[in-house]
Amino acid sequence: MDSLTHTAVGLFLSRAGLNRWTPRAAAILFLAANAPDIDILALAGGPLNYLHYHRHLTHSLVAMPVIALLVVLAVRWVPGRRGRKPIAWWGAFGAAMIAVASHLALDLTNPYGVRLFLPFSAQWVRLDLTAIVDLWIWAVVLLAIAGPFLGRLVGAEIASKPSKPSHYGRGFAVFALVFLLLYNCGRAVLNARAAAVLEARLYGGSPPLRAAAIPGFADPLRWRGVVETSDAYAVAEVDLTGEFDAERAALYAKAPRGPAIEAARRTPTFQEFLRFAQFPLWRVVPAAEPQNGTLVEAMDLRFGSPAAPAFVASAVLDANRKVISTAFQFRR
Repeated sequence: MDSLTHTAVGLFLSRAGLNRWTPRAAAILFLAANAPDIDILALAGGPLNYLHYHRHLTHSLVAMPVIALLVVLAVRWVPGRRGRKPIAWWGAFGAAMIAVASHLALDLTNPYGVRLFLPFSAQWVRLDLTAIVDLWIWAVVLLAIAGPFLGRLVGAEIASKPSKPSHYGRGFAVFALVFLLLYNCGRAVLNARAAAVLEARLYGGSPPLRAAAIPGFADPLRWRGVVETSDAYAVAEVDLTGEFDAERAALYAKAPRGPAIEAARRTPTFQEFLRFAQFPLWRVVPAAEPQNGTLVEAMDLRFGSPAAPAFVASAVLDANRKVISTAFQFRR
């Protein structure tokens, strides 16, 4: 998920009661709810390096207690006021673990996925329930943040003096956390229904080998369907409020695995990309340079289309089908 949602969940966990587990719980929860995304530093090494290390070990189950402990130590070592109560270690560690777990759970709901079982397995796990940015989640997050503040202002105006409730924002925080749980459960039902619709049709006369319903950022009833058949990929919009017409799906033929594709597949760039991509569509066309050269591209249809590709690996081959350059980009 996006950083705003992760930070808000840390705030809501604190207000919902975890702030009583230890002094400085709010700081611990804020940091722990965002800590796995420290892997953003990998972007300094370029897009391919970021693809490899993003949602890597920092998003694994094995690393959860390590990250939680590091957050607690970081907050413990920050100098503060004299006389401030010391951290309650077990309470602080438990709160940090819950916040880190919330980060992994939210990222698991996205089509991007996470590698929960590193270092034992590099398999990507994903639920395809919500987009990285979800409009409804943002709306509830903003309501739960602004609600207590506005309520406090109204209460102060009516009482003619500032009020300071002992459990500031707790009701809104609990509401937001419960909404996130129920919203994703509802999305899971809708995702299964959309996938079933996709799997029950023929595409170009061929049955689907597998299908995925990719969520959008706004409408829970509209999904982007990606279907693989024996010789093509099909991309279609699924509107759960109406009839689905598979004949309107865009079909993209699979490129035959010739020498150019095989040469590209052997490069580290494509090997890294193919470990991530779930629906890789290949494209082989003449290259602008060198003369008689070939451009090989592979794109993940979960995140784009040939008209607007995203997550694209490319290789330029010379006339002898030797790879002379490779690249990876999130957007071409």
